[in-house]
Amino acid sequence: MPLFTDQTGREIIINSLPQRIISLVPSQTELLYDLGLEQEVVGITKFCIHPQSWFRTKTRIGGTKNIKSDLIRQLQPDLIIANKEENVKEQVEALAADYPVWISDIHELEGSLDMIRRVGAITGQDEKGNLLADRIQGGFRELACLLPRHGIIPAAYLIWRNPWMTIGQDTFIHDMLTRCGVTNVFGHAKRYPEISIEELRDADCRLLLLSSEPYPFRQQHVEELQLQLPHTKIILVDGEYFSWYGSRLQGAPEYFRSLFTSDISVI
Repeated sequence: MPLFTDQTGREIIINSLPQRIISLVPSQTELLYDLGLEQEVVGITKFCIHPQSWFRTKTRIGGTKNIKSDLIRQLQPDLIIANKEENVKEQVEALAADYPVWISDIHELEGSLDMIRRVGAITGQDEKGNLLADRIQGGFRELACLLPRHGIIPAAYLIWRNPWMTIGQDTFIHDMLTRCGVTNVFGHAKRYPEISIEELRDADCRLLLLSSEPYPFRQQHVEELQLQLPHTKIILVDGEYFSWYGSRLQGAPEYFRSLFTSDISVI
């Protein structure tokens, strides 16, 4: 009887290769696509925007934190892919009472590579999963040779406005910032703390990154903040490369290289 362990330590039984998969996580939906599971994936969330072809054609079972159980029952899944942080514990536990639910728990690159390999294994795409993880790992090794290793730029990363919110040390985004060679000035904090403009000034933040998600920062926000932080370089960044821990990581090293070897390097 095939037994698989997810990243939270839970064991689930999968009697045969899954033929009806539901993904509750956008970055892992994209991974399932890149593993070639076009026919097997039957349900995704309304935030699973990649690939566009799936977003247009697959059944949407609600959001990551407000799933529609009735739709999931209609789809009769034989595997549900979830995430400890992005999904609601009580909702996932309710699903796990009726279906095999594999849960990821990711805080750094190594965890994402492990997830990719394990999802490949549980879906019968071991070779593709291993090749994908190897490719991503190689890309980040090359990046490490190109960018500073010791965090020479004090930086912060904003994910929300009203209130301003940033990221702490126990997040995947923090790990990505570290691999870009910058120091997270709020790296002492946990999770996603609220901060003030005064705290950004006091931290001597020299580089401020405004993410495209979950709050969609725009140029007007750069200009608004620049008036309050005249000595800080402020730029808009693609949040998917910093926070999506699935196959989107294939493009992350090149994106980071182009971003951090431009005029940012001379701050």
